[in-house]
Amino acid sequence: MFPLTEENKHVARLLLNTGTCPRCIFRFCGVDFHAPYKLPYKELLNELQKFLETEKDELILEVMNPPPKKIRLQELEDSIDNLSQNGEGRISVSQVGSTASKNSNLNVCNVCLGILQEFCEKDFIKKVCQKVEASGFEFTSLVFSVSFPPQLSVREHAAWLLVKQEMGAAICPDCFKPAKNKQSVFTRMAVMKALNKIKEEDFLKQFPCPPNSPKAVCAVLEIECAHGAVFVAGRYNKYSRNLPQTPWIIDGERKLESSVEELISDHLLAVFKAESFNFSSSGREDVDVRTLGNGRPFAIELVNPHRVHFTSQEIKELQQKINNSSNKIQVRDLQLVTREAIGHMKEGEEEKTKTYSALIWTNKAIQKKDIEFLNDIKDLKIDQKTPLRVLHRRPLAVRARVIHSMETQYVDEHHFRLHLKTQAGTYIKEFVHGDFGRTKPNIGSLMNVTADILELDVESVDVDWPPALDD
Repeated sequence: MFPLTEENKHVARLLLNTGTCPRCIFRFCGVDFHAPYKLPYKELLNELQKFLETEKDELILEVMNPPPKKIRLQELEDSIDNLSQNGEGRISVSQVGSTASKNSNLNVCNVCLGILQEFCEKDFIKKVCQKVEASGFEFTSLVFSVSFPPQLSVREHAAWLLVKQEMGAAICPDCFKPAKNKQSVFTRMAVMKALNKIKEEDFLKQFPCPPNSPKAVCAVLEIECAHGAVFVAGRYNKYSRNLPQTPWIIDGERKLESSVEELISDHLLAVFKAESFNFSSSGREDVDVRTLGNGRPFAIELVNPHRVHFTSQEIKELQQKINNSSNKIQVRDLQLVTREAIGHMKEGEEEKTKTYSALIWTNKAIQKKDIEFLNDIKDLKIDQKTPLRVLHRRPLAVRARVIHSMETQYVDEHHFRLHLKTQAGTYIKEFVHGDFGRTKPNIGSLMNVTADILELDVESVDVDWPPALDD
């Protein structure tokens, strides 16, 4: 059944005679079901001619030597669906510029620039399929996306004004502003912004209505294949006091040869065949702080991975490979997770608690009785002005924190060990030495001594994520 009605006949004839292809005519007439669009080009044209009761030699879009039979849209889907049976992939097609049509007798549509004509051909679908097959991605579902030239929006607007009437950048200077790292001010967003603002009479002064029929069909600049990111989570222990969590680079110069992030992610990049990664964790420890106990939760986003399917045994083997590669870190509970699940790691982060063990030095000689009073202090509220050592990367502010409990262990006249349970986000070093009075109260002020911290260990990070796995 032909999709147009008698009410559409005048608009369809008007558009057809100004150089618009049948599929674009369907769009302008509001045909919102896909069956008619799937018909071959010649068949569409013949059916449209019959509907309009117009002689063929009166039509601008008459095809003397018709182009090859157009592939149906469903055939595109079928062709791509049959490529593989694993994972989730994405194809991106960029359409920029123009080139002469392979079929010189094809009258290029003045609205879609031939995109709904030329790129429904079997040859083009074959090219896309070959690109996907050569990409090496694992996937089970596929998203096919197309990037269109911004001028299509202008052409559609001009055609729409023609229909509405029935039968310039200079106008919108604020829309086309130069921006850094952009080769042109005529971006898609700028064009759409201008079309939304421009008055109809001003548009008609600047652009032909209907739009002119182009002499060449739109060209495909490149076909790109990409895969959605996958996410790996786990918990890590850090046993070195000379290892940062992330690469330590100051003024472009690397200070230490490795980091927790790299010791874990380098293995994941290789196995997942990913382009890059993004590392996140539940808090962070300083370079000279160890993380013990059950470790610190972390998550890694692997960007554009080519391999995505692993058995639980393969993940265990990957975890063991990471652990065997360095004595500075260990990983546990390594597992694949969803993007949404990573939010659990950050939920209520400052309401979580952490426990620490600190070796403390005092300038005055102390006895065991001098530190026992700390054991009785519960839920001590402190104010911490942003520490001097992190002021370069964190805004200046006073943050209220809670020391939930403390337990002391006497070592000698100038040393004792302090076990603390605190609100997450507490700066432990500053709570010990006071940071020149920026943390109040602090161990030094509570004991009326000068105190400093010699060693610090994270004993536990009380975040119940990711789920613990059986060994």
